Amino acid sequence: MRVVIMTAGSRGDVAPYTGLGAGLARGGHEVTLATHGLFEPLAAGSGVRFHPTPVDPHAVSHSDRGRELHTSTTGLGKLLRVVSMARSAAEEMTDALVQAARGADVVLAAGAVAPLGRAIAEGLRLPSLGLFLQPQHPTREFGAPMLGGRSLGSVGNHLGGRAVTSAVDRVFTQAVHRLRTRHGMALRGPSAGRRAHERAHWPVLHGFSERVVPRPKDWRPGLEVAGYWWPHDTRALPGAVEEFLAAGPPPVFVGLGSATVPDAEHLSAEIVGALRAAGLRGIIQQGWARLAARGDDDVITVGDVPHAPLFPRTAAVVHHAGAGTTAAGLRAGVPTIPVPVQFDGGFWAARLVALGTAPCAVPLRHLTAGSLASALRRATGDPHHRLRAQELARGLAEEDGVAPVLAALDRLTP
Repeated sequence: MRVVIMTAGSRGDVAPYTGLGAGLARGGHEVTLATHGLFEPLAAGSGVRFHPTPVDPHAVSHSDRGRELHTSTTGLGKLLRVVSMARSAAEEMTDALVQAARGADVVLAAGAVAPLGRAIAEGLRLPSLGLFLQPQHPTREFGAPMLGGRSLGSVGNHLGGRAVTSAVDRVFTQAVHRLRTRHGMALRGPSAGRRAHERAHWPVLHGFSERVVPRPKDWRPGLEVAGYWWPHDTRALPGAVEEFLAAGPPPVFVGLGSATVPDAEHLSAEIVGALRAAGLRGIIQQGWARLAARGDDDVITVGDVPHAPLFPRTAAVVHHAGAGTTAAGLRAGVPTIPVPVQFDGGFWAARLVALGTAPCAVPLRHLTAGSLASALRRATGDPHHRLRAQELARGLAEEDGVAPVLAALDRLTP
């Protein structure tokens, strides 16, 4: 089949689909990844074709509107701000996504663009299914991940999940209108379309492990947990990183991925202070937060480096608890310290603590040299966290997240 995978967002919203796409290509399908042009290098060498779409998420995150997310102190406040930002981006991407889908037999839509991907598939009379990296459907078992994941009780959790669903629908109102007026598609609005698909048990596969998030018992049929989709990344570590690793004991990796921070210089100083206080070496990744440590023999600053060959050689990983980096840390079998910044970070951080691979979470707004040093001492000094991480990593190594997606595609074949 000719398969198009649609996604949008940060690197963590894209990279897992390069590995999944490579697996589908090995299974005999012709796969195209349609997402922001910024991420085209991620698909290189994977056997997956690339279809660029507009919008530069890096530029958006560093714009005035993007940085205003830090002024919201609640998950709901951040969600409302990002909905406003995402509306214009969704409409801007619509034409390119339609173009990608016109040459496909099936549309696979990531959670970030699910309402739009479903609508495009419906308008072109193509089968579709969802590929989600987070549990987005309402459940009574835990709080809505996009609101931080804090439990509000059975009823509150379900209502919070429904509120997020309604907010996501609003993101795509203008985009669906564009499908009607510019592309001549006879479509319902996003909310009505979603309700119809829910009644029809539209299939969604989730790219995480049941060892990490068990499938909620109150989910409808058609919502399944497939297992992790590991990014396609065959790069070796830079020579400078290899030299640093060889020069002393395993360091701590610190990186916030695609998250931004209000004051990068101050935060960098706090991180270096924490490493020094805990007596640990460190590798600090610049990332979109623009972290940096200067003039230190026991701490180096790096740019984009592959996680798979680095994380297993660290004493611990400090990260922003995005879905992708959370998965990479679990795969590596090392202790972690989640530093949730926004959206689903709080949810994944809580899961890591519950699983025993992290001693605690250190939310960005509470991160000081003292709080991070204390967490680092616990993560590296208590062998329970490393043993639990290694046990979980062995279980994840036995899973195949691509196989359920291949099976789902087979079920879509006429």
